[in-house]
Amino acid sequence: MRSATALPLVDSATLGGLLAPLVYIHTCASMLQTLPLLSLFVAGLVVLYLGAEGTLRGAVSIAVQMGISRLVIGLTLVAFGTSCPELSLDITAAVRGTTDLAFGDLIGSNIANVGLILGTAAIVRPLRVQIRLLRAEVPIAIAASLVVLAVALDGTISRQDGLFMSALFVLFIGYSYRAAAQESARIREELKGAAEPQLSYGRGALYVVIGLVALVVGAQLMIYSAVRIAELLGVSTLIIGLTVVAIGTSLPELATSIVAAQRNEADIIVGNVIGSNIFNLLLIMALVAVICPVPVHAGSLRVELPVMIIYVAALVPIMLRGRVITRAEGAVLAAGYAAFLLWQVAMMALT
Repeated sequence: MRSATALPLVDSATLGGLLAPLVYIHTCASMLQTLPLLSLFVAGLVVLYLGAEGTLRGAVSIAVQMGISRLVIGLTLVAFGTSCPELSLDITAAVRGTTDLAFGDLIGSNIANVGLILGTAAIVRPLRVQIRLLRAEVPIAIAASLVVLAVALDGTISRQDGLFMSALFVLFIGYSYRAAAQESARIREELKGAAEPQLSYGRGALYVVIGLVALVVGAQLMIYSAVRIAELLGVSTLIIGLTVVAIGTSLPELATSIVAAQRNEADIIVGNVIGSNIFNLLLIMALVAVICPVPVHAGSLRVELPVMIIYVAALVPIMLRGRVITRAEGAVLAAGYAAFLLWQVAMMALT
């Protein structure tokens, strides 16, 4: 009777060496598959921002011609315009049940607002804030961040939490209007100037309708491509939201802030950052939670939410003394954001 031939044993190192090329090929194939999806993501981003611009221009023109105070419009509609893309994208994500993507986008956008946008703008030109309202809004932005952390500690931002945050947002709008009325005449005119009508009533309504359609279409394209990219790369939609989606929704605002810095319009830059952070948390996160409760992972409680709070707390010098945010301080903010992105990339590699 012939004895069975023993199979040669292969140690783990040798096996790893044999499999490495296959893993590399699989990774490259996955990356190539993401290229069309990235193109679709960019297309959705462009459509989303064109829709936001059209909706904002139309809504401002209609509101002015309806006799609504231009000061109110400057504080609400125009400030809301910077968060309009996030609103459309994240509400759509909530309706589709991809709340991880919405949560990641909102937290990632708030971090990018301070680290990427404010940091880069300060590098271009040191920023000095003149409007008292903005200094007063800094503690509100910090409080809003702490509220989100507090309601997330149990692992879920519930519908009740969303309703509570929405009530705080209404109070914030009321406070902003009263505070703006106490600003100097020059500042009040600056706020009103942002609400100059540019369209007739009919054209304004058409812009709103077309803009809203574009917002929905752009959001659908971005969400579909972002979820598919996450599936192909084997990473969570939370990480994609914190990085790709958050940066994507911040790029147009980054370009606007760089131009504003060159024109020495620090109030506009800081106002957009603070206002956007408050809108993102007390309005958009609240609406997302009302539509679909948002699960919050333990990792977000340890990393992303504390990072967001640290960044918004970096605005405290503006609140205390209204001093200049120097180029060096801007570089620290931007470097910190780069480190945050590297951490997220490392998390992708480990998943």
